[in-house]
Amino acid sequence: MNLDDLDYFKSIDSQGYLRVIDALPDQAAAAWTLGQALPLPETWPDAQHILMIGRGDSATAGDLARAVVSAESRRPVMAWTGPDLPAWVGAGTLVLALSHSGETAEIVAAAETALARGAQVLAITSGGRLAALPGATVWRYPLKVDSRAAMADLALLTLALLTRLGVADDKTADVAEAVDALRRQQAALRADSAVSHNPAKRMAGQLMEHYSVLFVADALAPAGRRWQGQINQIGKAWAQCIPLAEASHAVSGMLFPEALVHKYLMLFLRGALETEAVRQRMDAVRRAFMTNGFNTDAIPAVGRSLLSQLLTLSHYGDYVAYYLAMCYAVDPAAVVRL
Repeated sequence: MNLDDLDYFKSIDSQGYLRVIDALPDQAAAAWTLGQALPLPETWPDAQHILMIGRGDSATAGDLARAVVSAESRRPVMAWTGPDLPAWVGAGTLVLALSHSGETAEIVAAAETALARGAQVLAITSGGRLAALPGATVWRYPLKVDSRAAMADLALLTLALLTRLGVADDKTADVAEAVDALRRQQAALRADSAVSHNPAKRMAGQLMEHYSVLFVADALAPAGRRWQGQINQIGKAWAQCIPLAEASHAVSGMLFPEALVHKYLMLFLRGALETEAVRQRMDAVRRAFMTNGFNTDAIPAVGRSLLSQLLTLSHYGDYVAYYLAMCYAVDPAAVVRL
């Protein structure tokens, strides 16, 4: 296995998934521009609270947008993944239904219920039944390979909607910074960057035959969940994301079984916006694992804004998961279904 052999990649990657990962910076910029132009009915700013409904990759993308506005949000913005809506959803609620395919049965059913209760519904999707719901407003984006490839569309369109509703301040400057940071970081992560200069390829090599455990400050949790989902779905390997708020539980449970200690790689996703308390806590958690024989490593986010840090960490994880699939010689587009 040679991670610098691009012909080898092509022989395994049946749908050219690498091109999708490479396109994420442009995808983010295009989604933000689209989000400024799509219709915004006059009644929406009157919504008292906003509920985002989504599952899997779509939910993670929506939660990334929610994380960006959470500290300054002027109205409640909640995320919901269950099949049944909270009882309080009705008139005065704006429901954001996120589904890449538009065919996620639970999200379609929840959107129908919201409409029946008198809530306003906006569907962010590439099509499907969700896009055809009578009474819903649809923000539609171009179809991608699958939901794993639509993270930037869903996240940036959701963020555009929240800022246009006045939930948070305009993020145009943050988006520009994030796109620039993605492109700068990408130069070292692309497949044409040799292993000797490519940290994502080397990280994939480290992850081979290891369980990945991702520790992340709570503000960056959506990026940690993106890493977990991509390693699971693209690399067909096990990964777990643990937000800092739950790290003490993991530390308590690290002693047994001793025979598996060497099979774990503890990764710490770090951001420049960490408070001193968060920094000290993350350092202490890493030190605890190191002194008990676990392999650890850290991945720094890039950029000033929270949006930039979330997107650059997520994109880094996309490349790592792809190269891990190459290490295992599995097609990134393959889907293991229940």
